[in-house]
Amino acid sequence: MAPLIRSTLIALYLALVLPLPVLAPKGLQAAMLMAVPVGLGLILALVSEQVRLNDDGIAVGHPGWCSWLLRRGWQLRWDQVRGLTPVGTSQGGRVFYVRSADGGAYLLPQRVAHFDDFLEQVASRSGLNLNAVGRISPPWTYQLLAGLCWLFLAGELVWLVRSGAAVAVGQ
Repeated sequence: MAPLIRSTLIALYLALVLPLPVLAPKGLQAAMLMAVPVGLGLILALVSEQVRLNDDGIAVGHPGWCSWLLRRGWQLRWDQVRGLTPVGTSQGGRVFYVRSADGGAYLLPQRVAHFDDFLEQVASRSGLNLNAVGRISPPWTYQLLAGLCWLFLAGELVWLVRSGAAVAVGQ
């Protein structure tokens, strides 16, 4: 996964859940404190998907530390690639499925680092025409979301410092 996308999704998780233990009722604060790192571990696992290209084929999956939990993934030899099928998304974008000789369909990763190089390698090794394939969303959307997440986190930090200072002053 591209670093911009990965870091943005992690920052979004943190911006949304870090305030929860502080805002939770007293009886739930300990549970929330334990849930935040567990959730972070799940997010880190989800955004750790890797794409491997070599002379034999393409493989998409997760590293060993989380593959037992996230068993989705696939691999396909280049000589088994038969075509590409575009599918519209509910958000108006397009995703692409690589079709195999046995009729299988595998989602082509569109959120990888060095996307243009990735497409070039897949096209040259598979023989597919990938000219119609583009990013699932433009980089500026993730840049904007990352900026907003960091603003949220900064605001939460200011709030936490001020509320902590107010508690110290009130004692």
